[in-house]
Amino acid sequence: MALMPVAEALEKVLAGVAPLPGETAPLGDAHGRVLAADLAALRTQPPDDVSAMDGYAVRGADVASVPAHLTVIGEVAAGRPFAGTVGAGEAARIFTGGVLPPGADTVVIQEVTARDGDSVVVKSATSAGRNVRKRGLDFTAGTTLLRQGERLTSRSLALAAAMDHPVVPVHRRPKVAMLATGDELVAPGAPAGPGQIVYSNGFALGALIRQEGAELVDLGVVGDDLVVTAAAIERARQAGADVLVTAGGASVGEYDLVQRALTSLGLKLSFWKVALRPGKPLLHGRLDAMRVLGVPGNPVSAFVCAFLFLIPLIRRLAGRTDLVPEPESAVLGTDLPANDERQDYLRATLALRDGKMVAAPFPIQDSSMVQPLAKADCLVIRAPYAPAAAAGSACAVVKLGL
Repeated sequence: MALMPVAEALEKVLAGVAPLPGETAPLGDAHGRVLAADLAALRTQPPDDVSAMDGYAVRGADVASVPAHLTVIGEVAAGRPFAGTVGAGEAARIFTGGVLPPGADTVVIQEVTARDGDSVVVKSATSAGRNVRKRGLDFTAGTTLLRQGERLTSRSLALAAAMDHPVVPVHRRPKVAMLATGDELVAPGAPAGPGQIVYSNGFALGALIRQEGAELVDLGVVGDDLVVTAAAIERARQAGADVLVTAGGASVGEYDLVQRALTSLGLKLSFWKVALRPGKPLLHGRLDAMRVLGVPGNPVSAFVCAFLFLIPLIRRLAGRTDLVPEPESAVLGTDLPANDERQDYLRATLALRDGKMVAAPFPIQDSSMVQPLAKADCLVIRAPYAPAAAAGSACAVVKLGL
């Protein structure tokens, strides 16, 4: 049976996936989340005409010709408006953000004035409206400024706060359960017996899940036992996980029990095995409402599969539209042989040389090697059956940057 192309597998992973329902979140918990409804301003900003500079609030007619001698009748600070009215021949000392008092229509900056007690001399003519931020300069109440589907950045959070929203409507965070299997796995720092290896997948996958703003349910590591594996999967379902990610046990060996455990619980299998390197034995299906991704146990395969499939799934559930990174153009830093039927994602470094981005794949691409993965800046994409390519040839890359 022919292996499923990567693009088709991603289509199946995302098929029928809609953004999760909306909820209300405080601004402090909303960074990176997606608005579930439009957001309109609850106030006008600024709510009054205010000074843009430190100086004196005056009538423009009084300072049209200089020198102008004015009487200082009061002071205006931000948050402390002046109760009086500025009349002919009068001025009010004003600071940045202070509300322009009635009667005044301009602000003379303090650098062109000379103060002597209750008198001030204006030495530079200033026209009406200068150095004044007019009411509603930024926005007015009732105007929709943030739209449904927008991802909230640090800048848009500042806008939402200025609009007087202490909470915002956002899509619920996806809940992602993570489970690893294998008798050979031990925790970092724990004694390793014969044939055992240190468990690393959970740290990379967990970081990816949290980085994408999802809630992580870490189910830990279970041994190669069908009953125990099935019980752990059931815990994910009982926890209300939107997605279950399993690492290891998805291949065809006698101790690869994940697919059997999932099937015993009612998994509706979508696909198993993709024309992908690394990551061929990728599994996808549904267990009731919970989506399941079974990634291989080799660390590089697990990471690449999560990068290509899990991240877009989380983003779709979170309401985002930027699901997959756009490939960028580069040139190869090394020669590459012809490819076979699988789409290849080669770990590579990326550097600017002579005005060109040069991607240099590591010479050994074994899916068990974590060191090259940690040093990689990008993945070089090679299509199935791509011919041999020489150094300097054009290539496509996706940056990791995670």
